[in-house]
Amino acid sequence: MKSEGIRLTQYSHGAGCGCKIAPDVLSRILAETDGGASANAFPSLLVGHQSRDDAAAVILDEDRAVLSTTDFFMPIVDDPYDFGRIAATNAISDIYAMGGTPQLAVAILGWPIDKLAPEIANQVVRGGRDVCAQLGFPLAGGHSIDAPEPIFGLAVTGTVERAHLKQNDAACADDLLMLTKPLGIGIHTTAEKQGKLRAAHHGLATELMCQSNQVGATLATLPGVNALTDVTGFGLAGHLTEMCQGANLSAIIDPTVISELPGLDDYIAQGCVPGGTQRNFDALRNGLPTLTARELAVLCDPQTSGGLLVAVSPSSVEDVRQLLLEQDLPSAVIGSLVSNKSGESVIRLQVG
Repeated sequence: MKSEGIRLTQYSHGAGCGCKIAPDVLSRILAETDGGASANAFPSLLVGHQSRDDAAAVILDEDRAVLSTTDFFMPIVDDPYDFGRIAATNAISDIYAMGGTPQLAVAILGWPIDKLAPEIANQVVRGGRDVCAQLGFPLAGGHSIDAPEPIFGLAVTGTVERAHLKQNDAACADDLLMLTKPLGIGIHTTAEKQGKLRAAHHGLATELMCQSNQVGATLATLPGVNALTDVTGFGLAGHLTEMCQGANLSAIIDPTVISELPGLDDYIAQGCVPGGTQRNFDALRNGLPTLTARELAVLCDPQTSGGLLVAVSPSSVEDVRQLLLEQDLPSAVIGSLVSNKSGESVIRLQVG
């Protein structure tokens, strides 16, 4: 069975990283487990779930650590092969966000076999396998189930030099912030699903979501890069909040310098805002300043396979900028981190 005429997004209630459980609900789920006890019981565990980081890390030897992560979701695009590519790129990003190099992946597949032919699932898996191969490691197996909606993702194992291991809670006061991909993926994909995406914008979000965050492995080796995380379903506001809370800092950002996909004003005006945006805002509102409707729609927009958020010391920012420019990635400083003062918002907007 060919995929022509198949719209995968019509078979799922959510889309991409917009499927993520809201941050406040996730906190309630994780509160039932004792991350501290796990760390004490397993001295080799360097990074567990208590820091809300991108991947877990355990000691391999004196110099290296093993990284482990998993990510999966329902279709955000209609093309099966592109769905596989996007889901794989998104899952692998967690390894790069920790400064590591992926070594092996296994697939996670849920498929409604009574609705969609196995040949379509084959295209999804092929997209994931091709991404892994392009990045130099195998998709070596996996697990599948009969499910009511299409689901695909990867569990990825990587390695990292312990000296270069990056976490999302290690930022420092006075660090500058940079973001390696434009925002607006959720808005563009929602516009496409609603049939409102301009012809000139077709494929832009897919191209962006299939762009690897491999630069993270190099960023991690640069002196002064103190923290990394990838921006996905919680939006820039959510993942920046996690970075700030982990280091007891606040952020001051300038939305006017943040790179964006084109046409966002028009799409927002037409109501092309994913449901995850409001869920993110509701979970984060106590730490956010007063936002315009546009600022809310962009800063809380769920990103699927979004860019890396980099916290870098001022003395090293030019080295980071040069690396990003060499790879044709956004290189603007979008804000800074400051000491957190009681009663202040976690995130503030730069005025003037």
